Amino acid sequence: MKVLILGTSGQVGDALMRAAWPQDSALVGLSRPDIDMLRPETVEAAVAAHAPDLVVNATAYTAVDKAESDRDAAFTVNRDGPGRLAAACAARGIPLIHISTDYVFDGSKPGPYTEEDPVRPLGVYGASKEAGEAAVRTALPQHVILRTSWVYAVHGANFVKTMLRLGREREELGVVADQHGAPTAAADIADAIVAIARRIDSDPAGVWGTYHFTGAGETTWHGFADRIFQRLERETGRRPRLKAIGTADYPTPARRPANSRLDCAKIRAVFGIEPPRWGDSLERVLDALLSPATAS
Repeated sequence: MKVLILGTSGQVGDALMRAAWPQDSALVGLSRPDIDMLRPETVEAAVAAHAPDLVVNATAYTAVDKAESDRDAAFTVNRDGPGRLAAACAARGIPLIHISTDYVFDGSKPGPYTEEDPVRPLGVYGASKEAGEAAVRTALPQHVILRTSWVYAVHGANFVKTMLRLGREREELGVVADQHGAPTAAADIADAIVAIARRIDSDPAGVWGTYHFTGAGETTWHGFADRIFQRLERETGRRPRLKAIGTADYPTPARRPANSRLDCAKIRAVFGIEPPRWGDSLERVLDALLSPATAS
């Protein structure tokens, strides 16, 4: 199986290139300038040039706040690019795995969101990602859309690395405690995608559609930070005071969903994928980030 992975400079794309693919897999990883969703011709050229058996799209415009004032770029990357990609795949009979987000929901539901719940994004980022989902569905029946949330990794910029840095620099931090969700390690997303790819390669009947995948369990950004600082204290003896604040106390250009919890029952039922506990995955990432080799 030849797999074309787009967006390898991002957290999930990088994790996909490091994941344990089947031995007979041939990976082709592309990022800028080889693939640029702002230049649609590069999307079609990449699919045509590499003729893969499967495409995984890990590209996205993810600057949530900047998107509010950069709407055109957000929609070009998150809607138009995936739409052109899906059309290029459809023309060649190539299935596509496309990564999406919890931000397609408004966060008003009391419990976890299922794949059948109506989408209602709060801002430009979520709206552009929802439009990208629709573009993929319209252009290519043979797709898997994978929604996830609160992504972090050893590589790239993310909440975990920011908290470790601020935890070393500050005596006190205020972190939002009224937004609920599940942190998700990029490596776990990559492992789930590998499992989905194996199924597509061996028996694709009945697999196409939209799925949710996040770390198992739930927390808040405050609870997430607290777990990070517990580990920082064990390793370094340093732990800042952590203050719980509300969303209203930390205004941002883009509104965030108060509830980002995603129900992962469907991906368990169809693919047999069991999301790891978010705290266990966090410990593995912290092992790497706090190791002497990584720190140096």
